[in-house]
Amino acid sequence: MSDRPSEWDKYLLGSVLVISLLIGGGTASGLYTDTLIQVVAIISAAAVFSKNSGQKIPRSVLWVLIFALALAVLQIVPLPTAIFKGLRPELLLGDAWIGESRFRFISVGVGRTVESLLYLLAAAAFFLAVLRLRAEQVSALLPFFLMGVICNGLAGAIQYSLSDNVAIAGLLPFTINAGLFANRNHFAALLFVSIPFVVYYGLFRGHLLSCSLGLITLLLLLLAAGSRAGILIGLAITVLSIVFLSARSRVSGLSILAIFIALSVYTIGAWTKIDVEALDPAFGRGEFARTTIEGIKDNWATGVGFGNFQQAYQIYEREGMIFRQYVNHAHNEYLEIAFEGGVPATLLIGAYFVLLLAALARVRRDPLQKAAFLSVSFLLIHSLVDYPLRTEALAMTFAYTNAIIFHRGFAERLSRKSEMIEIDHNGDKLFVPIGTSS
Repeated sequence: MSDRPSEWDKYLLGSVLVISLLIGGGTASGLYTDTLIQVVAIISAAAVFSKNSGQKIPRSVLWVLIFALALAVLQIVPLPTAIFKGLRPELLLGDAWIGESRFRFISVGVGRTVESLLYLLAAAAFFLAVLRLRAEQVSALLPFFLMGVICNGLAGAIQYSLSDNVAIAGLLPFTINAGLFANRNHFAALLFVSIPFVVYYGLFRGHLLSCSLGLITLLLLLLAAGSRAGILIGLAITVLSIVFLSARSRVSGLSILAIFIALSVYTIGAWTKIDVEALDPAFGRGEFARTTIEGIKDNWATGVGFGNFQQAYQIYEREGMIFRQYVNHAHNEYLEIAFEGGVPATLLIGAYFVLLLAALARVRRDPLQKAAFLSVSFLLIHSLVDYPLRTEALAMTFAYTNAIIFHRGFAERLSRKSEMIEIDHNGDKLFVPIGTSS
C-alpha cells in the first residue's frame, strides 16, 4: 500500500481551469458555455470540499467573499418600496414583487442579477477549492493554466497568419475574434497575465531557453492583437517580472541583459503600433466614465443591481451619444461595480485591496506567489480601461492567481525550510532539521 496522497482533486480543478480558458472567452450574457463552466466549477469545488484537508482558508478573505455573495443575494430580496424613496430615480425603482408596488427589488433586472450571482458563486467556489489544496498541488495547477494559454496562443497565431481580421463563427456560441476570445483586449489580457509565470519557469525551473522563446512569442502575439492597453501592460509586466523575480534566481546577469535588449527592440515596435492609432476617440472611454459617474451619483446607496449596467446606463446617455452601437460595459470595472452595487460594493473593493496589499509582505519570499501578485496587479490595472473579469476565462484565472497569493501553505513550506540547517559534507550540501546530529 502506498502512503502517497491522492491527486484527483488537483486534476479535477486543473481540468476546470483548462475548460474555462478554451470555451470561456465570450462576453455576452446567457452563453451556455459560461453556464457549463459555472456548473462544473461548483460541482468540482463541492467534491474537493468533501475531502478532508489540512489547509485553512484565511478568515478575512472568507468574510469578504461572504459579504460579496450576501450583497448579490440582497439585491434579489423583495424590500418595502418606502426604503427606495429619495435613493434613486423613479425610472430605476426596480422590479415590483409579484405585481405589487409595496415591495420592490434593489435590482432593476432580477434575471441578470441572478446570472451575476451564479457567476460570482462559481469563481468563489473555485477560489476556495484551490485554497484547500496543498501548496505543491497549487503549484502543479500552473501547467494546466499554461496549457490553456498555449491553446489560445496557437489559435491566435493561426488567425493572424491568415489575415489581420479573421472571425470564426459557429464553433462556439460567440464569434471568436482573437485566440479563443470574442474580444481581442481580453485575449491580450490572458497573454500578459501569463508572462510572470513564464518568467518564473525560466528563472526558477531551469527552462530559460524555452521560456525565453515563449516570452518572445507572447510579446509578438500582443503586438499582433493590437490592443493598446495590452501592449503597454505586456511591456511593463515583462520588465517588472524580470526585475522582481530575478533577484532570488540563479540565472546569470548576461542572460538578464540579453532579455532586456530584446525588450528594447519590442518597445520600438510597440510604440510604432500605438502611435498610428488615435488614443481615445470622441465616443470612447472618457464619455463612458462620465456617464457612469452620473449614474453612480443617483444610485450611490444601493446600486442598480449586478448585471444591469447596460439597461441603467441608457437612462443617463446624452442624446448626442446615442448611436446604432450601444454601450454594454463602462470599460472601467470599478466604476461599473460601483454603479451596480453602490457604496457596499465599493467598500468590498476597498477591503479586497487592503487584503491584497497586506499579502504583499508575505509573498515576497516565494517566487510563484510574487509572479501571481504581478499577474493580479496588472489585471486590476487593465480593469481601469476594460472589463476583462467579465469573461469566465479571465474570472477563473483571477480566482486561481488570487488563490496562489492567499494560500497559507507556501509560507508554511518556507518556515519548514528555515528550520533546516545547511551542512557541507566534502562539498555536498545537505539540509537537516535543527537539533539533528550530523
